[in-house]
Amino acid sequence: MHHHPWQDTSRPSEERAADLLSRMTLEEKLAQLSSIWPGSEAEGEDVAPFQHEVSEAVDLDGLLPHGLGQLTRPFGTAPVDPTEGARALADFQSRVAAANRFGIPALAHEECLTGFTAWQATVFPTPLAWGATFDPALVREMSAAIGASMRSVGIHQGLSPVLDVVRDPRWGRTEESIGEDPYLVATVATAYVAGLESAGIVATLKHFAGYSASRGGRNHAPVSIGPRELADVILPPFEMALREGGARSVMHAYNDLDGVPAAASPDLLTGLLREEWGFTGTVVADYFGISFLERNHRVADSPARAGALALAAGVDVELPSVRCYGEPLLKAVRSGEVSEELVDRAVLRVLRQKCELGLLDPDWKPTVPEGKVDLDPPAMRELARRVAEESVVLLDNRRDVLPLSPTARIAVVGPYADERSAMLGCYTFPRHVGVEHPDLALGVEIPTLLDSLGAELPGADLTASPEDADIVVAVLGDRSGLFGRGTSGEGCDAEDLTLPDGQAAFLDELLERTDKPVVLVLLTGRPYALGRWDGRLAAVVQAFFPGEEGGPAVAGVLTGRIDPSGRLPVSVPRGNGGQPWTYLAPPLGLKGAASNLDPTPLYPFGHGLSYTTFAWEGAGADTDALPTDGGTRVRLTVRNTGERAGTEVVQLYLHDPVARTVQPVSRLVGYARVALEPGQAAEVVFDFHADLASYTERPGRRIVEPGAVELRLAASSADVRHTVPLTLTGEERTVGHDRRMTCGAEVRVLRP
Repeated sequence: MHHHPWQDTSRPSEERAADLLSRMTLEEKLAQLSSIWPGSEAEGEDVAPFQHEVSEAVDLDGLLPHGLGQLTRPFGTAPVDPTEGARALADFQSRVAAANRFGIPALAHEECLTGFTAWQATVFPTPLAWGATFDPALVREMSAAIGASMRSVGIHQGLSPVLDVVRDPRWGRTEESIGEDPYLVATVATAYVAGLESAGIVATLKHFAGYSASRGGRNHAPVSIGPRELADVILPPFEMALREGGARSVMHAYNDLDGVPAAASPDLLTGLLREEWGFTGTVVADYFGISFLERNHRVADSPARAGALALAAGVDVELPSVRCYGEPLLKAVRSGEVSEELVDRAVLRVLRQKCELGLLDPDWKPTVPEGKVDLDPPAMRELARRVAEESVVLLDNRRDVLPLSPTARIAVVGPYADERSAMLGCYTFPRHVGVEHPDLALGVEIPTLLDSLGAELPGADLTASPEDADIVVAVLGDRSGLFGRGTSGEGCDAEDLTLPDGQAAFLDELLERTDKPVVLVLLTGRPYALGRWDGRLAAVVQAFFPGEEGGPAVAGVLTGRIDPSGRLPVSVPRGNGGQPWTYLAPPLGLKGAASNLDPTPLYPFGHGLSYTTFAWEGAGADTDALPTDGGTRVRLTVRNTGERAGTEVVQLYLHDPVARTVQPVSRLVGYARVALEPGQAAEVVFDFHADLASYTERPGRRIVEPGAVELRLAASSADVRHTVPLTLTGEERTVGHDRRMTCGAEVRVLRP
């Protein structure tokens, strides 16, 4: 027998949450919108931007009797043994529940951008590597495993994935992004969300919205893009991840959009997100983002006013700790400056989510794992290996020096040849937190590339001297870090795309003093300009912080054990002069007579080579005309004409020759990985709908218009193999949030 409706698990979550809300005092309500960050320091190096400036001491004994909304990073703030950490979290949750009169525990969140950001947890490749796989199914499998590991130790919410579309790769958080194309970002991120949510973890979409389009590629810089770019490039990944992935949380961005901070934008967080898109989950603050309304954006003159602006805009929870939604907001409500209805609106969302997670159930108990907790079991390492292997991109092999000969004399040189950190992005535990604990063990095994090559080629002679070798492998890359302590990562923006830390000069000198073939291996968090070495390098291999199994994955590609199947999620520029640039350029954004600068990339979006060859045959569509609300099937046969197994990535681009507003010359609308044995063929079928040809005609109006379009079957954005002309017929249509956003792809292997 339940005493109150909110305790009755047979009732809908909305009804239970509303009943509980009606019984709460104002102090208890505000406590549900607050978080605490145990173990964070108000002094020293910052884990979050300006942490030491906006962190304040919390009176835990005074706070807990009112309840607690969220608990920030119990595993990801300092090194903690996973077993001990899980038990400590369970004990703390029992304390939280026992202290408040409703017995409500906190919702515990963690970062999970490259796996569970905890000591001794599996380190997966960074999101830019996910994009390079062009394999949403594998990404979903990975995130489901990550979510299960988090859930097993009592975590409820993951602050991932990042859906920011890369607009300027000088931005330090490029490594956290999936790519420069909204369709690739949307489909891969949606898969990640679906996997995380399938494990019972609340996925948090970030950063909403426009963060990656900052001026100068600088972190926290203003964003001044137009409404069409926002609608057609920045927003679709969020829209798809909410609608098709089922994400239950969104994190506001740090930036302003044309002078309005995202955290204070009701048009963005309420009008678009909730009223137009129908989102019913929670909006959480990026760390200290509400305080930044006062301290950085200067649109508020006090914590109370900053809290009022964010609450009115639609931010439900202040993270990572309470400063504005606590006592300042309490006084503002009591004085009548802020309506308690706004508080109730946010609390209802928080309680509803806690109800969905089982945290309001009468029989709730904290998660206490049985036995020893292993956050890096063999199955997780196997997943990390598979993602890493699919993400490595062979950019060039013009002298056919790869695969390496198993008996060659190989000089392995460069600053990252024997460096474990070269595999790790800034949101991996060793680079995010471990660097503050120099005596701490990494917690997981991370082979270097030199280690891995030695294991792959036991019969080869590996040396550090180019003079004594048949071939030279130069391993260059990035140092991931935070706020200027690295060459890539949050707050580690680049002035230009020259290889960092003097590595360009190193490569110049290497090429000048050896006549041996040089293979360049890049372990980076962003693309770098490589045009100055075009034609001078025997081969180029790109990996984007490939994680704990990255060394064996890159070595496997170099030796030929793995046929490379990664494709570029971002263009590799020829030089710095054309930046910022992505392939989503209209005609005036391409090389032309009006400017002496040539933005044409050295290696285009979608590019990647294989050790085998493929023939593309029989391209066509079921019909050459379809109504503006209809669809057709586009077909292609791909045949492996080489002598070894390999994977081709077929990409489908849309070209709209005439439109009412300026359009990209081409944009990705579909793709498929096609794995084939030698001599084997497969039919690839894309289910194309006219909705995929829609674009924003003016702010708030997206249309599909009749007329000619062209579908391009391509191996990259610049390597079109076949074109399929189509005519859209009938009336112009206005489409909305219910439009078709994906192009289904089916791969059917043909019998010999």
